[in-house]
Amino acid sequence: MSNQQIVWDQEIIEKYNYSGPRYTSYPTALEFHEAYTPAEFDMACTQYPERPLSLYIHIPFCHKLCYFCGCNKVITRHHHKADIYLDSLELEIRQRAALFTERKVTQLHFGGGTPTFLTKIQFTRLMTLLRGEFNFEEGAEISIEVDPREIELDMLDHLRDEGFNRLSIGVQDFNKEVQQLVNRDQDEDFIISMVQRAKDLGFRSTNLDLIYGLPKQSAESLALTIKRVLEMEPGRLSVFNYAHMPTLFAAQRKIKDADLPAPAEKLVMLQETIENLTGAGYQFIGMDHFALPDDELAVAQREGILHRNFQGYTTQGECDLLGMGVSAISMIGDSYAQNKKDLKEYYAQVDEKRHALWRGVALDQDDLIRREVIKQLICNFTLDTKAIEAEFNLDFDKYFAEDIKLLQTFINDELVTMHEGRIDVELRGRLLIRNICMCFDKYLRDRARQQQFSRVI
Repeated sequence: MSNQQIVWDQEIIEKYNYSGPRYTSYPTALEFHEAYTPAEFDMACTQYPERPLSLYIHIPFCHKLCYFCGCNKVITRHHHKADIYLDSLELEIRQRAALFTERKVTQLHFGGGTPTFLTKIQFTRLMTLLRGEFNFEEGAEISIEVDPREIELDMLDHLRDEGFNRLSIGVQDFNKEVQQLVNRDQDEDFIISMVQRAKDLGFRSTNLDLIYGLPKQSAESLALTIKRVLEMEPGRLSVFNYAHMPTLFAAQRKIKDADLPAPAEKLVMLQETIENLTGAGYQFIGMDHFALPDDELAVAQREGILHRNFQGYTTQGECDLLGMGVSAISMIGDSYAQNKKDLKEYYAQVDEKRHALWRGVALDQDDLIRREVIKQLICNFTLDTKAIEAEFNLDFDKYFAEDIKLLQTFINDELVTMHEGRIDVELRGRLLIRNICMCFDKYLRDRARQQQFSRVI
C-alpha cells in the first residue's frame, strides 16, 4: 500500500497552492461553446459504437438550501414539480435512447440536486422508463447521491429493489454548530443506521462525502467527524475543499467570511485527515478521494486502469457517458456536450426539439493526446510516454517540449521524476497533481484564466 500514499511537505504545498482545474474533463467546461450543434452530437454517438454506455441522470430538486452548495439545483418542497420534470425528462430519454439501441448500459448514476427528492413511485416510473429504453447489462453499476435529512430508511429497500447497488451519502460534518451555519442540520445516528442498512441490503459500496473549510470548523472538530465516519467503515470517502466563491454562488453569500477557518488551519485539517484515513488503511486515490484497498477504485488504480470523468474517478473508462436532465454533461465519442442549465429553458427546448443541448466542444487530435496524458497522470500518478508515442504516432519530448519546460520546476523540487519512457509523480507531489497536469494544458497558457478555478488545496 505504501506506493499509493503521499508525503506531506508544508513548504511545497504552500508554494504551489494556486488555482487550477479539477480535470473532470480536458478540455474543461470553459472551452464549451454554443456553436456546437445537434448534428455534431449525433455524429459523436456513431463514432465508437462498440463502447458500452454510462448514463447520468440529473435531478435538480432539493428540499432545503445548503449554503455551501455550488450545484445546479431548485429549492422546493412540492413533489408535483418532480412529476412535471419527469414528463420532460421522459421525452429527452426517449429521443436520446434511439441513438444507442445497440449499446449496453454498464453504469447509471443519479446526481443533483437531491435525487432522493423523488418519491418511491417517481423512482419506479423513472427506472421502468430507463430499463425499457436502454439495454442494461446484468449487474450494471447503479448509484445514487443521497441526502440523509429528507429520507426514510425504507427508501433504501426500495432503491435496492429497483437495482441500485451503490450509495453516496452527503455527511459534510457532524458538528452541530457547523451544520447550523451551512443550513444542513442532520441526525448522526440516522446516518449510521443508513450505512448499516445499506450493508445489510447488499449495496456493493457506500461513499461518504465530507467537506473541510466550512464556517466554524476546526481541525479538532473535523477530526471528531473523521473518527465517527471511520467507525462506519464506508468503502469510499470524498473529502472536498470548500471553495468560498460568493460572487459565483448566491447561497454562499449567507456564509460570513469571518466564520471561515484561515488557510493555514485548512491545511492542518487536510493533513490530519489524510493521516487519519491512510492510517486507518484507506488508499489515497487522488485529490480528495480515498477508498479501502479492496474497493474497485483502489484496485483499478493499482492496476493502472483508473479513469476520470464529470462524475469524478470511475472504473469504467471505456464507456461513453450520456448525461440527461437539466445541466447534464455528456462525453460521447470525441466530444463533450451540455444540456441547458436553466430549468425553464430546459423545459421549453425539450418540448420543442425533444433534446436539451446547449453547448459543447468537439475535440481535435491535440485535445485527445493531452486528455490521455492528463488522465493517466491524475488517475495513476504515472505516465508511460512510450505508450503515448505509440498510440498517437509522435515523439513525446518534441511534441511536449514547451510542457516539459513548465514541468521542470516540479522536477527541480523533486515532485516529478522523468525517466526514459516514463514520468512518475513522487509521493511529495501527489497532492499537487492538478498543478502537474496544468503543465500539459494548452488552454492555460494564459495564466489569467486560472482566476475561474478554485485553489488546488
